[in-house]
Amino acid sequence: MFGIVGYGGYVPRLRLVRRAAAEANAWYAPQFVNAAKGTRAFANWDEDSITMAVAAARDCLGAADDRSRIASVLLASGTLPFAERLNAGVVCEALTLRDDVQAADVTGSQRAGLSALAQAVAQVRGGGGDVLVLASDNRKTRAASSQELDFGDGAAALQVGRDKVLAEYLGAGTVTVDFVDHFRATGEDIDYAWEERWVRDEGITKLVPRAVKAALAEAKVEATQIDHFIFPTTFQKMDRQLAKTCGVREEAVVDSLASRVGDTGLSHGMLLLAHVLERAVPGQHILLAQFGSGAQAMMFRVTDEVRNFRPAKGVSEWIRRGLEETAYTRFLSFKEQLDLERGMRGEQDRKTALSTAYRHRSAILGLVAGRCEVTGSVHFPPSRISYDQGKPLQDTQKPYKLAERRGTVLSWSAEFLSFHRSPPHRYGQVDFDGGGRVLMEFTDTGEGEIDAGSSVEMTFRIKDIDDRRGYTRYFWKATPVRAAATEKGSE
Repeated sequence: MFGIVGYGGYVPRLRLVRRAAAEANAWYAPQFVNAAKGTRAFANWDEDSITMAVAAARDCLGAADDRSRIASVLLASGTLPFAERLNAGVVCEALTLRDDVQAADVTGSQRAGLSALAQAVAQVRGGGGDVLVLASDNRKTRAASSQELDFGDGAAALQVGRDKVLAEYLGAGTVTVDFVDHFRATGEDIDYAWEERWVRDEGITKLVPRAVKAALAEAKVEATQIDHFIFPTTFQKMDRQLAKTCGVREEAVVDSLASRVGDTGLSHGMLLLAHVLERAVPGQHILLAQFGSGAQAMMFRVTDEVRNFRPAKGVSEWIRRGLEETAYTRFLSFKEQLDLERGMRGEQDRKTALSTAYRHRSAILGLVAGRCEVTGSVHFPPSRISYDQGKPLQDTQKPYKLAERRGTVLSWSAEFLSFHRSPPHRYGQVDFDGGGRVLMEFTDTGEGEIDAGSSVEMTFRIKDIDDRRGYTRYFWKATPVRAAATEKGSE
């Protein structure tokens, strides 16, 4: 038996109130005002497809220091920050995985997440180690467009392996044709979409059932046996219409989270699957299908092991933590579609010394400190010399990971003097559980949420962006520890 052995997801905290966006553009596109309901998730300024993938991976893997089971990482995204740099490699460093891990970026279509999942299944089936499949998208849209309201940002993670399988892989079906429902040329930031009726009637309706039929045949499962039918779409009732065409019961159709999160692009199918697995019971059949340059479908059967696994937070918890945002210009600014005045303090040259970044990559990307074996003191950044007062020891520090440890705010500041993309700039001294003190920035923090003594946890984020050279620097930031939902599965 092989299949999914772990799952996780991530939905950014910020949720744009659709009506606020529609009303801001009502002078130009009044047709959206009455139809703009609910919210859509959007990434903070210091989030991108890499940071969201890391968040989803941590949700899947939990706080365990030993992640040696991961032999391969596949990162699927249509919005990778780097065209020439292994984006999955940055993720591996942030997760402190072994440096002999295979890593690859997967892109090119809306079903790239499922394509990566299929590659993972093939690798595990062939006797390879566990594969961590990540899907993440952070798309830009034109203002006053339907996509601006329909889309959302998010990421998902699935660990594929043979030990303690919680969703057994049964079969798949693939249809690959050059059906162009939308495209984005190299060098462009925004997709060009074709006519909706053509996409729906000639694309989805005709291609997806073929992939579903092939998956059912390989799995030897009847359509009526499907308990959870997942098909992400922005077209109203398209998932129900497709289920009917394929012979799947209407009650099996999974909520697409359109009213709270929006469509998160190529990550959305896996995000919905992670959400379903939170409440699935043994024996149920899950069919996941996604459209894009053809179609792909995959079949899974839930096992008893599903009761023994829980993600660190889970999609339901990320949804529950949403914070409504009515400032449309903040949304545009965070999407880098509104160029705000930065002042002289924002004119700094942020060139990164790549040699230094490489030498200190474990500390910077993995938040790995040094713990003195003699005194037990934790030092960040790590160094050859332990700087305990009166005890100058050399080469006594061993790697000590801080990212999964909580901390306590010792002191803090919030100021408007320096340039910051989301003022005020909040930062302070954080004391980590078990030792270590680091001066850190705070993120996803509201008024009154940070004070001396506040409990914080770590999140991997963008440190700053070198706009002149197009280079993004990453580091860890602190965010308030928020209480989880009291009821299982609460949203």
